[in-house]
Amino acid sequence: MVSTTVHLLRHGEVFNPEGVLYGRIPGYRLSDRGQEMAQRVAKHLVEQGRDVVRVVASPLQRAQETAEPIAAGFGLDLATDDRLIEAENHFQGLTFGVGDGSLGHPEHWKYLWNPFRPSWGEPYVEQVARMRAAVEDARAAAEGHETVLVSHQLPVWLTRSSFEGRRLWHDPRKRQCSLASLTSLRFEDGRFVGLHYTEPAAELLPGASQVAGA
Repeated sequence: MVSTTVHLLRHGEVFNPEGVLYGRIPGYRLSDRGQEMAQRVAKHLVEQGRDVVRVVASPLQRAQETAEPIAAGFGLDLATDDRLIEAENHFQGLTFGVGDGSLGHPEHWKYLWNPFRPSWGEPYVEQVARMRAAVEDARAAAEGHETVLVSHQLPVWLTRSSFEGRRLWHDPRKRQCSLASLTSLRFEDGRFVGLHYTEPAAELLPGASQVAGA
C-alpha cells in the first residue's frame, strides 16, 4: 500500500495596518510575527522527520514567504501553482464591516444577495475544483511521500469540507483554519482516507498569550 500526505498550509500573519480585505492584491507581505510563524512550521515539519519531497505555494507574496523556510529546511526548490491562490472577492481592497466599513454603503449591498454561492466572489464550487485539481497533481507528484501546499484560509477550508463531504456554505467564524495551520490530507493508493489538523504556531497566534495567561 502506498501512503501519501498532502499538507495544506495556510500562510502566516500578514502586515496589514489598514485592515483591508487584501484578497489577491499583490505586495501584502508577512508581518514579523508571520515570518516567525513560517519558521515555526518549517521547524515543526523538519524536527518531526516528515518525508516532504515537494513544496508548492500560491503566487501571492504572503504564501511564498510562508513556504520559503519549509523549502529551505528540506533542501527543495519552491514551486508555484496559480490554482492555490486566494478567492476572488468584490470587497478586495476595502474594509469589511458595518459603520465605516464597506457594508455601510448601499452600492455594495447587491453583492450580498446569495451567501450560498457566494454572490460577492468566486463561487465555492470553483474554488474546490481548482484546489482539488492542485491537490491531486501534488499527490501524484509526491506519491509515497509528503508534499506541502501553501494557500489561503477560504480555499483550504472549502477543500477540507469537500473531502469530508460537508456542505460548502458555512459560518466563516467557525472555520478551523488558523494562521499557519496544517490541514494534512492522507491518501492510500490514491484514495483519500482521512485528515489531521494541527497548529504548529499556535502560541504565536494573536491573543494566544492573553488566553494562556487567563
